[in-house]
Amino acid sequence: MTGMDARDADLKKELDATLQTRRELGEEYESALVDSFLEKVDQRIDGAVERRVRRHLAEQQMTAVRDGRSPKATDTFGERFGFGIVSLVLAVPLSAIGGGVAHLPGLLTTWAGIVGVNVVQAVRTNPGLFGHRRAGED
Repeated sequence: MTGMDARDADLKKELDATLQTRRELGEEYESALVDSFLEKVDQRIDGAVERRVRRHLAEQQMTAVRDGRSPKATDTFGERFGFGIVSLVLAVPLSAIGGGVAHLPGLLTTWAGIVGVNVVQAVRTNPGLFGHRRAGED
């Protein structure tokens, strides 16, 4: 079994255990059980995203060192477009989790984070976006 298959099997076991526990305890514990399971899924997603971000940053640094360019010099339209698409795709489950767990405040916090990540990415790839200039650009 590969690492991903093992993690999927573990998650399936967690879901099966959660469903079995719900059957045994009844509907009054359903919300707590769902919240607990979603927390585990959220931790799994956070870990996967963190690993991918680290890998991507390491690849950018390696490319920058090899080519003597800054990491932003490697950004292409496709990478920026892909970042936007991935951001929107991840927004759907994150919104569901945030809204389901903490209702409107959770949904607003989720979208504040999504917008914040996209603003940081936009400023990183377009330093003069908000009229600010970097030192030495005069």
